[in-house]
Amino acid sequence: MIIIAGLGNPGNQYAGNRHNIGFMAVDALQRLPSFTPWSRKFKAEISEGEIAGEKILLMKPLTFMNLSGESVGEAMRFYKLSPGDIIAIHDELDLPAGRARIKTGGGHGGHNGLKSLDAHCGKEYRRLRLGIGHPGDKDRVHGHVLGDFAKADKAWLDPLLDAIADNAAMLVKGEDSQLMNKLALATGAKADVEKPVKATKPAAQSHIHQARNHAQPKKLPETGPMAEMLKRMFGNKD
Repeated sequence: MIIIAGLGNPGNQYAGNRHNIGFMAVDALQRLPSFTPWSRKFKAEISEGEIAGEKILLMKPLTFMNLSGESVGEAMRFYKLSPGDIIAIHDELDLPAGRARIKTGGGHGGHNGLKSLDAHCGKEYRRLRLGIGHPGDKDRVHGHVLGDFAKADKAWLDPLLDAIADNAAMLVKGEDSQLMNKLALATGAKADVEKPVKATKPAAQSHIHQARNHAQPKKLPETGPMAEMLKRMFGNKD
């Protein structure tokens, strides 16, 4: 079994917040045909289903963001799972709006939901980070994350959530590069593909170095002051 936990805050007043994009993502997954209606267990709303032949437990912790780990940790221990069986979906200030990244482990970066998961579940769980952008001023962060998405955000938000659901099998099977490409295509973002290292051109060699290197195919000067100097340095001795 795999737990896919969306992080957010319960209640209608928070439903449209940028901080609740994790809840929105698991709502999109729950609409897939195999999933049961939402019910309550483990201090969370849960839905059970199957993706790519794997049993899945979707979770929306009702403990509020800062205590998310209490809920997810309880389910993890009940099913005797390890941190590697957990996927957390959450908002990410340090990514531009509409961009996505996925990784296993790492720091919480000041995200209180991740901090709670680290404390209750361990750190080696997978994190699907969904960018909400940074307001540019740390004093505006609180209002930004607890503010609702703007109408203009629908242009990338709805395609992103749909793409997560449409490509859920990649998420479950750990096909991270393929998933990131699909999400980038859905939102019109540029996929972050590692650039190959460019081969550097060999440094230009001086005539003296060429003269020392007998395998060097370049023609050495035959006339002029440089030619005379090279003959004196490397010419055959009588």
